[in-house]
Amino acid sequence: MRRLPIYFLIDISESMVGDPIEQVQEGIATIIKELKTDPYALETVSICIIGFAGKSAIITPLQEVITFYPPKIPIGSGTSLSQGFETLMQSFDNDLVTTTYDRKGDWKPVVFLFTDGIPTDSTDITARTIDKWNTNYRNKCSLVAISIGENTNYNLLGKLTEHVLQFNNTNSESYNTFFNWVTASIKATSVNVNANVDSIDLSKVNSQVVEKIDLSKNHSVSDDQFVVINGKCSKTEKLYLIKFKREFSDSGFWGLQSKNYIAEGAFRIDESSYKQFSTDRDYSLKVSSQELRGNPSCPCCGNNYALATCACGGVHCLSGDGYNVCPWCGNEGHYGMSDSDFDINRTLG
Repeated sequence: MRRLPIYFLIDISESMVGDPIEQVQEGIATIIKELKTDPYALETVSICIIGFAGKSAIITPLQEVITFYPPKIPIGSGTSLSQGFETLMQSFDNDLVTTTYDRKGDWKPVVFLFTDGIPTDSTDITARTIDKWNTNYRNKCSLVAISIGENTNYNLLGKLTEHVLQFNNTNSESYNTFFNWVTASIKATSVNVNANVDSIDLSKVNSQVVEKIDLSKNHSVSDDQFVVINGKCSKTEKLYLIKFKREFSDSGFWGLQSKNYIAEGAFRIDESSYKQFSTDRDYSLKVSSQELRGNPSCPCCGNNYALATCACGGVHCLSGDGYNVCPWCGNEGHYGMSDSDFDINRTLG
């Protein structure tokens, strides 16, 4: 049987930690469950999942939907869209069966790209990847680029595909609607190929949840939607991430707005997969302590405060004022609240 390859190219950068990555994980599981009940999908669909952060790798190789088991999706540091596309193009070269004189190859692959941030690649690397994609691969597949929220470079995505959509991830119901739409689109496309129509069929959806981006407009490139801080538990020495979301408020001075980041929570991460998908480059990024609002508890040991910083720059947890040993450098010191402004190490997000 000729396969209909479906690729999920997923942004697993630190800004996806918490609810977004959990919803994506549940959504993928729901898609697989639904496709296993569809006779057309069972006949043709194969699935591959690729994750990209600072680095990229295949999380689950291309395989038939009947044998597919949804994987645990990791988190990494950085947003290298270029590396994600390099992995995708390599998978095309290695895994897809091409049509020859004596056999029919795979149907045209469908790629769903999920991203929620601005790529951290250099401009020249991004330009080379876009040129390679458009020259050698774009016409060989159907790419649907989906922005999770508004913090995405639509102009860049428009250079990769004409299908650029924005998913307004407002609540769990909107996630359900969104992944039902993805499932319906895959099912409809599998019906097409079973009827020898090799084209993607994007189902209709509530425009309040998924809206098509007008690529004829020049969209502003937003950035710094999130601040993510890498911490280490003082008791267990396990890694975690603290996620803050940007919020603007009236500064009271000539109508200007001040920029603050509100804590969304602290989240445990798997250290091995985090290192696997994180860039090795040190960007030495900082955030002012006065821009941060909130200090969640440690997700590893339950200490009251996940955000304390040592003289070495390492962020770790505390139960409260008093002496504590930094799990990063091993130094012991007295910790307490401070009203002064100081810089805190942040990640790429």
